[in-house]
Amino acid sequence: MHIADLGDVKLHYRIDGDPNGAPLVFANSLGTDLRLWDPVLPLLPKGLRIIRYDKRGHGLSSQPPGPYSMGALVRDAERLLDHLEVKDCVFVGLSIGGMIAQGLAMKRMDLVRVLVLSNTAAKIGTPEIWRDRMAAVEEDGIEALADATMERWFSRSFRAAADLALWRNMMVRQPVEGYLGCCAAISGTDFYTPTSGLRLPTLGIAGSEDGSTPPDLVRETVDLIPGARFALIRKAGHLPCVEQPQEYANLLSGFLSDTGHM
Repeated sequence: MHIADLGDVKLHYRIDGDPNGAPLVFANSLGTDLRLWDPVLPLLPKGLRIIRYDKRGHGLSSQPPGPYSMGALVRDAERLLDHLEVKDCVFVGLSIGGMIAQGLAMKRMDLVRVLVLSNTAAKIGTPEIWRDRMAAVEEDGIEALADATMERWFSRSFRAAADLALWRNMMVRQPVEGYLGCCAAISGTDFYTPTSGLRLPTLGIAGSEDGSTPPDLVRETVDLIPGARFALIRKAGHLPCVEQPQEYANLLSGFLSDTGHM
């Protein structure tokens, strides 16, 4: 385990693979930590420098007082990659991680060479929806949202499996203030105009049964970027890297190869 002390926040991160390999960075979703990518990592090609981290208020990272802005989350990613001396990475962002990915690609073209926008959008939900969710958490904790969230996150067949408890536990054990802080960041973000200005190789990934960012919403965002590709993973919800890790890894590997990052 490693901690990057960035001043106002301490980010927990992990590096796997070849320390001298081409950098592949993962940013995970609201209510999860860097273990989200565990099912996919063993299926990826050798020779990559794989970097994962817990965003502020999640996992083993520190928990600055909220609410957070998307700008702060983008700046955290930027400072972490500068700390690790990363340039020209492939940045894979899922859900709020995909919003961070969009913001970072706009801000630092030297850091992000290839973009993968997974189960995300330029705008997710409405301020009213996020206000209601935050009020429920403030009153009854993350547990109040857990069952409804599992229905959006996973397909019906996966929700019947014993492994569901692992992901539910991961969500409800996140720090409440960190969870609320990131809800506020999502609520205040609309990247439609800036994302339409991006010009870099981009792959969009959606899950056919995603109740949080449905395929049409993901496709609408991906279509803002000229030349971007879109892939749909069937029998998967909001976290296809968990439900269909082999197909997810195959999509990533093919895109890495096509963009010359392997």
